[in-house]
Amino acid sequence: MRYAELIMAIAMAIFSLFLMWKSAELPIGWLPGEGPGGGAFPFWLAVGMLICCGWTMVRWVRRQSPLSHSTEPYMDRQALWLFVVGAGSLTLMIASIHVIGVYFAAPLYLIFYMRFLGSHGWRITGTIAVVTPVVTFLFFEIALKITLPKGWTEPLFYPLYDFFY
Repeated sequence: MRYAELIMAIAMAIFSLFLMWKSAELPIGWLPGEGPGGGAFPFWLAVGMLICCGWTMVRWVRRQSPLSHSTEPYMDRQALWLFVVGAGSLTLMIASIHVIGVYFAAPLYLIFYMRFLGSHGWRITGTIAVVTPVVTFLFFEIALKITLPKGWTEPLFYPLYDFFY
């Protein structure tokens, strides 16, 4: 477990640097009359991720985190099963975005993950599964004017576009 934390922090730091480099191919600043450039959010999210990776590495060197001095194995049988189910369901969600769009794929994923893997109640699961796509729509489509994939569900959004634009 001890080395897994460090290896993951280093790998994610390298990935952060790659994302910063690739997103900087697009404008990362504010474009007058348009909003943030196409690379702004990926760039600044990657910067945040790089800072967190650096902090994880500092804590590992100082042995301040519980994982930095753990001798337990990285994954036992149950952890491996949860990883496979989690990664499989996430892969299925990403694949379904092309067909049913972000605003339907994400709530279905949240329902599966929270209710069936996380054993949360229907009230909190339903609330998050409804609020998340609504807030995401308002943030990306309305505030930032960045359209997300909607698949065959796009005609359902036409009345919202008429209302907001």
